[in-house]
Amino acid sequence: MTMEPLTRQMEARLAQLPVAVMLELPNGQRVGSEPAQVHVRLKNWSSLANLAAGQIGLLGQDYVEGLVDIEGDLHDLMIAASHLIGSNPAGATHTWWTEVWRKARSVTHHTLERDAAQIQFHYDVSDDFYGLWLDPRRVYSCAYYRDPDMELAQAQEAKLDHICRKLRLQPGERFLDVGAGWGGMLLWAAEHYGVDATGITLSRNQHAHVNRLIEEKGLGGRVRMELRDYRELDEGQAYDKISSIGMFEHVGRANMSAYFRKLYRLLKPGGLILNHGITAGGTRNAQLGAGMGEFIEKYIFPGGELLHVSHVMEYLAGSELEAVDVENLRPHYAKTLWAWSDALESQLGDALGVLRKTAGDRAERVLRAYRLYLSGCALAFEQGWISLHQVLAIRPDHDMSHGEMRGAQSVYPFTRDYIYG
Repeated sequence: MTMEPLTRQMEARLAQLPVAVMLELPNGQRVGSEPAQVHVRLKNWSSLANLAAGQIGLLGQDYVEGLVDIEGDLHDLMIAASHLIGSNPAGATHTWWTEVWRKARSVTHHTLERDAAQIQFHYDVSDDFYGLWLDPRRVYSCAYYRDPDMELAQAQEAKLDHICRKLRLQPGERFLDVGAGWGGMLLWAAEHYGVDATGITLSRNQHAHVNRLIEEKGLGGRVRMELRDYRELDEGQAYDKISSIGMFEHVGRANMSAYFRKLYRLLKPGGLILNHGITAGGTRNAQLGAGMGEFIEKYIFPGGELLHVSHVMEYLAGSELEAVDVENLRPHYAKTLWAWSDALESQLGDALGVLRKTAGDRAERVLRAYRLYLSGCALAFEQGWISLHQVLAIRPDHDMSHGEMRGAQSVYPFTRDYIYG
């Protein structure tokens, strides 16, 4: 079978791109622009078919597996990728069968054992590897660029403080951080707001790292980090405030109702919870199209599932929590991801050396996967294919014992002045 029709098709499409791309085919033939900003070398004809079909994620898999080589700036590569995708990857619809399959898959992928394994697959790659491109606090979630000229570290501290202010943290309050990562939020809340703080994680590396920091900072009396699933938390002593940052993407649609009901029971009546997480850009798609969802599932976040914010609100309301403030930080996450990507690109040699200590022969594949993951996600947030929402909610207090009909109460003042004041 001749590949000439696909070759001619790709030549025409490359000519229309806003960046100069050179495509080198398995037979050595070159199509596209010279000199090129991006040079893509294909070693397998199936990669050409994936590219022609706009299956960018499948082409990414070929890159990770060494069937494709790419040279050039990743910003230029993502501009080209956005034009080569045939349709909106967030616009896919589903049938009744795909809905049944999605629910069944979610149930099987989110047991206690599988969730622990999936979290460790991603977060326990190597602390030193993440330390190369995250900020010094290793905050691995969307930053908040309150000032557009902020550096990443400043924007991450601004995000932590933004959440603390939304939650109206007060000294002595019992505070829970669900999915506490490397402890950025946990320690910021304790050091700057004086709370009694508990964090949980399923990552053994993160658990060890944060406990070292707690000891170094002398915070052992009022800060603790536990290796624990949220489903295993004791409900006997409720918390005044709860944050969940970059965690509920791992919960799974099948467990979403139980997740919010658990948080409801962990929260004191009248208390506040802030859920910060990635949301789907489309209302009907099970995952990103163009092969991108499959790429993320295989190499980065096995078991990850995204919901549109409208579905998140439905689950939230079903648990009897009341949403009082919703903020879309999508542009902030695009900027955060490019900061991470640029930091990693600036030290690829060091990154490969670090990964060889933990990933061995897989080091090159892991590095290639993260290069595409960070830049590809930056593109997805820029394009609105995925988003990021902070949802602040209360557990209403219906206590009528004060002799007046107060209705549902909380510590939330129902204005935003206190956040920005």
